[in-house]
Amino acid sequence: MRKDIGMVNWLGLYTQIQREIMRFLKVWQQTVFGPLMTALLFLFVFSVAIGKARPEIFGMPFSHFLAPGIIMMMILQNAFANTSSSIVSGKIHGNIADLLLSPLNAVELTTGYIIGGLARGCMIAFIGFTIISLFLEIPYHSIYAIFYFSVMGSLFMSLIGIIGGLWAEKFDHMGAVTNFIITPMTFLSGTFYSIKDLPSQVYGIAQYNPFFQAIDGFRYGITGYADGNLLNSGLSLLILNILLYALSCYLFRIGYKLKS
Repeated sequence: MRKDIGMVNWLGLYTQIQREIMRFLKVWQQTVFGPLMTALLFLFVFSVAIGKARPEIFGMPFSHFLAPGIIMMMILQNAFANTSSSIVSGKIHGNIADLLLSPLNAVELTTGYIIGGLARGCMIAFIGFTIISLFLEIPYHSIYAIFYFSVMGSLFMSLIGIIGGLWAEKFDHMGAVTNFIITPMTFLSGTFYSIKDLPSQVYGIAQYNPFFQAIDGFRYGITGYADGNLLNSGLSLLILNILLYALSCYLFRIGYKLKS
């Protein structure tokens, strides 16, 4: 791996990004179509099961409140899955050495992985919006908030996927991360409800959940409604991404669990 960071290997970086995007597009039935089906099923089941009992939430139909949360949940989960599965499968199959021997430094490797995760997350968001718009007339309150929190959320989970993938030695380890970290944070994020309905002690903690911050900002961009402070959420995600990006670069630079 090239150590200097003074000049960017643009061709190598482009090749790494292309590799990450083509990797998930080759199995689009699993990586794109599968999550979209899950999102539509979530929307349908919750709308049918809860929508009649709670026809409106904060002045909007329950399905309009629910749809942005479900789409953002799919963005976060797929950005995480893209980077983590790429690294873990490379370690298991032994081809991660190809990247370590390539003329790419730690910054370029990290950037290539997270752009791949960002591309998958944004593709899920675009297609999901298109399909759900066929069934629901969802307004757009702020395109800037939609873009910012989509990107920040995707980058956050892509970086978590990189760190988790470097730590994990097999897919069972990534399953543990998903079951004990990702899933609880997802269901405590206000995807299916307003966190204001939570007990006061839990509500205070939930506001610091990065999942909630990404979903709340994304929901505001579509509906104009937010449970938390958008400025704090936006800054928190930006700072977290900077810290996680630096940590990911450092782990690649030292070859954490890659050179043994």
